[in-house]
Amino acid sequence: LNRNKSVVRSMSWNADGQKICIVYEDGAVIVGSVDGNRIWGKELKGIQLAHVAWSPDSKILLFGMANGEIHMYDNLGNFIVKMIMNCLVNVTGAISIAGIHWYPGTEGYVEPDCPCLAICFDNGRCQIMRYENDENPVLIDTGMNVVSIQWNRCGSVLAVAGSQRAVSQDKDVNVVQFYTPFGEHLRTLKVPGKQMTAVSWEGAGLRIGLAVDSFIYFANIRPDYKWGYCSNTVVYAYTRPDRLEYCVVFWDTKNNEKYVKYVKFLMSITTCGDFCILATKADDSHPQEDAEAESMSARYVLVLCNSIGTPLDSKYIDIDPLFVTMTKTHVIAASKEAFYTWQYRVAKKLTAMEINQVARTRKEGRERVYHIDETPSGSTEGTLDFTKAITATRDPICCITATDKTLIVGRESGTIQRYSLPNVGLVQKYVLNYRAYQLSLNCNSSRLAIIDITGVLTFFDIEVRISEGSGQPNVGDPLKFERKDVWDMKWANDNPHLFAMMEKTRMYVFRNLDPEEPIQTSGYICNFEDLEIKSVLLDEILKDPEHPNKDYLINFEIRSLRDSRALIEKVGIEDASQFIEDNPHPRLWRLLAEAALQKLDLKTAEQAFVRCKDYQGIEFVKRLGNLQSESMKQAEVAAYFGRFEEAERMYLDMDRRDLAISLRIKLGDWFRVLQLLKSGSGDADDTLLEQAYNAIGDYFADRQKWVNAVQYYLQGRNQERLAECYYMLEDYEGLERLANSLPENHKLLPDIGQMFATVGMCDQTVSAYLKCNQPKAAVDTCVHLNQWNKAVELAKNHNMKEIGSLLSKYASHLLEKNKILEAIELYRKAHHFLDAAKLMFKIADEEAKKRTKPLRVKKLYVLAALLVENYHGQMKTTQGKNKGKKSEATSALDGLLEEDATSTDNRVIDNAWRGAEAYHFFLLAQRQLYEGYVDAAMRTALHLRDYEDIIPAVEIYSLLAICSSANRAFGSCSKAFIKLESLDSLSAEQRQLYEDLALEIFTKYSPKDNRKSELDSIPEGGEGKLPTCIVTGRPISEYQFWMCNICKHCALEQELTNHNFCPLCHSSLA
Repeated sequence: LNRNKSVVRSMSWNADGQKICIVYEDGAVIVGSVDGNRIWGKELKGIQLAHVAWSPDSKILLFGMANGEIHMYDNLGNFIVKMIMNCLVNVTGAISIAGIHWYPGTEGYVEPDCPCLAICFDNGRCQIMRYENDENPVLIDTGMNVVSIQWNRCGSVLAVAGSQRAVSQDKDVNVVQFYTPFGEHLRTLKVPGKQMTAVSWEGAGLRIGLAVDSFIYFANIRPDYKWGYCSNTVVYAYTRPDRLEYCVVFWDTKNNEKYVKYVKFLMSITTCGDFCILATKADDSHPQEDAEAESMSARYVLVLCNSIGTPLDSKYIDIDPLFVTMTKTHVIAASKEAFYTWQYRVAKKLTAMEINQVARTRKEGRERVYHIDETPSGSTEGTLDFTKAITATRDPICCITATDKTLIVGRESGTIQRYSLPNVGLVQKYVLNYRAYQLSLNCNSSRLAIIDITGVLTFFDIEVRISEGSGQPNVGDPLKFERKDVWDMKWANDNPHLFAMMEKTRMYVFRNLDPEEPIQTSGYICNFEDLEIKSVLLDEILKDPEHPNKDYLINFEIRSLRDSRALIEKVGIEDASQFIEDNPHPRLWRLLAEAALQKLDLKTAEQAFVRCKDYQGIEFVKRLGNLQSESMKQAEVAAYFGRFEEAERMYLDMDRRDLAISLRIKLGDWFRVLQLLKSGSGDADDTLLEQAYNAIGDYFADRQKWVNAVQYYLQGRNQERLAECYYMLEDYEGLERLANSLPENHKLLPDIGQMFATVGMCDQTVSAYLKCNQPKAAVDTCVHLNQWNKAVELAKNHNMKEIGSLLSKYASHLLEKNKILEAIELYRKAHHFLDAAKLMFKIADEEAKKRTKPLRVKKLYVLAALLVENYHGQMKTTQGKNKGKKSEATSALDGLLEEDATSTDNRVIDNAWRGAEAYHFFLLAQRQLYEGYVDAAMRTALHLRDYEDIIPAVEIYSLLAICSSANRAFGSCSKAFIKLESLDSLSAEQRQLYEDLALEIFTKYSPKDNRKSELDSIPEGGEGKLPTCIVTGRPISEYQFWMCNICKHCALEQELTNHNFCPLCHSSLA
């Protein structure tokens, strides 16, 4: 892109790195793609360009002009609007833009709707906007001459580089100021050299590059991460581009497991002991549930969590928790004007009474608020009154720290106030000549460490010390100790004179203010106790926060521990114990005790255990003393130190397999127990073997590996767990085999029955329940699974009276709900066919009245008739069982008589098929008519005259009239009309219509049948009524005909050839 006319003033890649925009001083703009092709170019007339920036979504371009204006264009180069600069109010004279940087959100945002577009002018005025036309941006006056600005990689820190007039000298000093997106000032970095021209962050955000004169300076950035350490757990928070919330990870470094919790508006993480406090802004979108929150529209929340992130308690507060500290009993949160104390309780197990008390604790004053200018005496109760926080103060709070008995609050003027805990009383005020940034008390609250805003570490004695020489009590002597560039420090938890500190990229350990040689590391100090420092490389972890690695956790031993270890190894136990006498520490005594045990020097070991108050150790030494053999002692010591393989080998060499086994049992290593049991020459102990098999089964079952578990449970003969595994595997055959193998009345049978019942396997459930003699449960299951026939049968076999009542009760319940079909199904399953049939007929009749779908009505009538047939069959079989000596004929007769006696409802039984026949012929006639077989249709329609009780006469005779007129049989047609005109069911108008129609037809055609009168050809009534063919509707006069064995209806054989099912009842012909 060679343009000799003008010079490039600025260029910018868009967020995904696919496009670049280049601007020239003379107003030319070029947008190109990543592969070097030009996308578009434009000349902006009469404009001097100086800066360009893309919006995060690449839809907007911001152009900065030489005169300080900023214009917005769309991504095709069309002008949208001029940006309003709120930060330039009341500014006169010429200004120019120092920098525009729009953070694109690639690493997520510090909080939802976070300011991300920073614009800064050379006069030090700066504004940070949430979006391009934000009318209420964050305004900053940096008070310096700015040359360059840039966001860090996650948009949480804005670096502003330039120069500032030094008050004392008359020259400009190069400085970089660091701000949050909300305009809060974080740090100031002074830089040597004459003229600074640019600033840039390293990709990971851990270093910053500065262009000064002809040099590039690099500065390390120690980010103020949101993190903490409680009971072997590192808690850290990071932002993700796909979520609005902070992702808080609780990484258990012991088991290398992590628990993730998403927290909106997270402000800080504070830890102490086993607990952690998350300070957050209250979420406006959720109405607060707590009554306490409503009482004081609280804007902030403190959440108390355990080390896996489970919330245990929370408090809504109405002061901004800028500074939070925590002791074993209290949480103290401070805003700039006031501080709040909360004496938290962690309930292991709360009884109901205590829970009620917890509800009342608010009134007991477990929480209090104090204004920084108050002087509480400690004797009176404080109050929980957040209105105190509204009162402004001239000297705001800038840091706090606390131990179990002391609370220290630092103020911006350098004053430090000391309060007593737990009843807060102001004890003393001290004045320093600098402003503290971080405070820390040692373990006995006698000395305070102070890191100031420039990173200088100093100390301050709080307890009264008698100074040497003068004998005068000397309070608050700022010791003559000072270290520069300190960014972290930690006192030892168990020694008031030991502390570790981080200076640049080195860690120093101090004992009585004397440093040991430094260790090269950039870790953050988690914990310092037992002469060991635990440190975590947060920078590395946060490069890939999803997968924390144990390598990033480092343990350092301090010198006395290393020296003692070296002494023991090289010189011997006597000299080492002398050295430890001179420098006593429980950790060193433990080291000596362990070394003495290794050498089986029991006397020294016992003394050392006594010195480090290790009761178990003392007991162990006593037990060793009682053992005779040397090798036995060595094996026990190896086991004590966790060298189990070695101990086991020693036991086996002594031929004490039992001890090896009991060691493995203690460890829960049942696989090895099994190996040892099988390896021996003698017989293995059966109970132990079973125990081992079952334990291994448990191991697999816990991991949901049911297949492996089954094999071991089978060998361990553990039927209960076997049943569970089969159930989990859905291996119901295995479960059935197990149930069959169990003896009667075994306690497991009901459970197995229950398992079968849950998956609807009725037969297996019943057999399991019957085997354990619980017929009631079996019947209940059948009822539950709707297997009523089975239930009825079981009830009869076990003489249970209630099943009939149960059945009728359930049926009536269904009928009440108008679930008639369910009731029919119920009766059918329980083999109460007659009841079912009656209900079925009822439904069919109702459907027929609707006059909608004749096919459906036919189906319903067929179903009802089939139920009646089932009833006949049932009657015959019950009779068949009782017949014994009687001849078949008599028994059949008895059966019929009995059936007759029982059936009050004769219509249902005798004329079961009438309804089905009626609708069958009704449909058949219409089908024949439409297919053009008019003669056949007429015959079928004639046959319908017998069914006036089922199909309304109007329908029958109307159909007959149509069929006969189509068949040119006007004699029959006229008879049909006569019948229609004489029907009572018709109204006068309807009759009139029929009469008019008849007149119209019969004036044309004489009412005579042209063939022999059809009506007479059908033999009527008497014995001689011929069966009707259900295929054609013709009377059957042959001797050979087919009869359906289900519905007993007849058809002509030749007509059936192309049918597979009975035309009436649809049963298969095969």
